[in-house]
Amino acid sequence: MRSIRLALRGLTAVSPALASHAAGTLFRTPPRRAKVEAEARALAGATPGRVRSAFGDSVATWRWGEGRPVLLVHGWGSRGGRLASYVPALLDQGYSVVTFDAPGHGASSGRLSSAPQFVKAIEAVSAEFGPFAAVIAHSMGGCAMSLAMRDGVRAERAVFLAPSANPGEFSLRFAQVLGLPEDVMDRMRQRFERKFGYAWVEFDVTRFVDRFQTPLLIFHDRDDREVPWCDGAAIARAWPGARFVTTHGLGHKRIVEDPEVASSVLDFLRPQTQAAGALV
Repeated sequence: MRSIRLALRGLTAVSPALASHAAGTLFRTPPRRAKVEAEARALAGATPGRVRSAFGDSVATWRWGEGRPVLLVHGWGSRGGRLASYVPALLDQGYSVVTFDAPGHGASSGRLSSAPQFVKAIEAVSAEFGPFAAVIAHSMGGCAMSLAMRDGVRAERAVFLAPSANPGEFSLRFAQVLGLPEDVMDRMRQRFERKFGYAWVEFDVTRFVDRFQTPLLIFHDRDDREVPWCDGAAIARAWPGARFVTTHGLGHKRIVEDPEVASSVLDFLRPQTQAAGALV
């Protein structure tokens, strides 16, 4: 990290434009997550496929079962199999299950990614498999799903685990860690907006979810060091009727497989519970 900071500092002194380009590439490069054996086994039991997003990304997909589809959306630097622990129980409830690797992740194309690419990937997956009976999304997947729903993707119920309320805010932490001056960050954001056609402020989902009617259940851990608890709380405040559950000691990752969280999620999505009109 120190060598990257020094290189960017030197590049900034020579050319802020080139520094902003390099910073943008770093900002859009997700960490490469190693394959997890349990996830690979789960994906091996699914039907694989591919869809192409509006940005031209080739998106790897998987589907289990034949019922009404539930979409699983992973977060930044993760893979479609991240939420596969939910698959057996959802199939038992009569659903089918769909997941995908976001662009720049796993088996999908490219090395770079972004929130807009997540959104367009969700839209392409929805065009192939949707509309969805429900969605379960982790981390940045919750923000991306919110943006996709704003733009027309349909899900009758939603569950967000440790959701990010505004991935754009991570640019502030990114700038601090790398010691980037504000003019370089401004150039980076402007380049990003021109490339993807999204204004930076659009990534703040609390600005638009107040008109949503989809029942939403959110879990967020007080000890989450990657996406702060206040992000989940902010989405819950803005989203009409959302139910917000605080956990303790699970952090950002263990919340995905926690048995108590999973049990509550599955109760929320249980078809007979929905038919009874349970309030959330």
